[in-house]
Amino acid sequence: MARVLIIGGHGKVAMRLAPLLVERGDEVTSLIRNPDHAYEVGQTGASPQVADIESLDEAALAEVFRGHDAIVWSAGAGGGDPQRTRAVDLDAAVRSMTAAADAGVSRYVMVSYLGSSRDHGIPEDNSFYAYAEAKSIADEHLRGTDLEWTILAPGPLTLDEPTGLIETADPGDGRVSRADVAAVAAAALADPSTIGRTIAFGNGSVPIAEAIAA
Repeated sequence: MARVLIIGGHGKVAMRLAPLLVERGDEVTSLIRNPDHAYEVGQTGASPQVADIESLDEAALAEVFRGHDAIVWSAGAGGGDPQRTRAVDLDAAVRSMTAAADAGVSRYVMVSYLGSSRDHGIPEDNSFYAYAEAKSIADEHLRGTDLEWTILAPGPLTLDEPTGLIETADPGDGRVSRADVAAVAAAALADPSTIGRTIAFGNGSVPIAEAIAA
């Protein structure tokens, strides 16, 4: 059993991840910003905790994180507002990494996206630019920490039913169901061979545990 904290607990991936972890015996805390989401999050088997990662400083985040074994970052500003995108997807993400180290939580899984890199190639006048910049800088920062990190890089997310099958060697555009992203996150937490790796993937034909094993 592990004590896992999910940041962005009401998100579509997080809501699918929590019950997978609970079912296998993990103790899950799901951070949410809106207290109105507490009941729905609680139905997943996770313990909802209201905490605004956008406003909490490193010390406050460390207090929230303390006592957990692993953190999954599955939060996002949702796009549309470049300033808030930077505040959540970059600034809060980086604070959470420092806070995790301060709290003694070494395992950190980041849900990112396929193509996240400092040479992402998204032009500044594209509405996706702010997100691409924020995620690429946050991912680069995570790689430079001493945390036991894994970065998950799926392509476009769908609401299709889970397949349990992905492709990592040649993921193409990486199109993948959110349910399978959740399953990949759960599998990565249980597989120490994923530590220190960025795993690009989309739906495919290989069972998840096999596909992500080093």
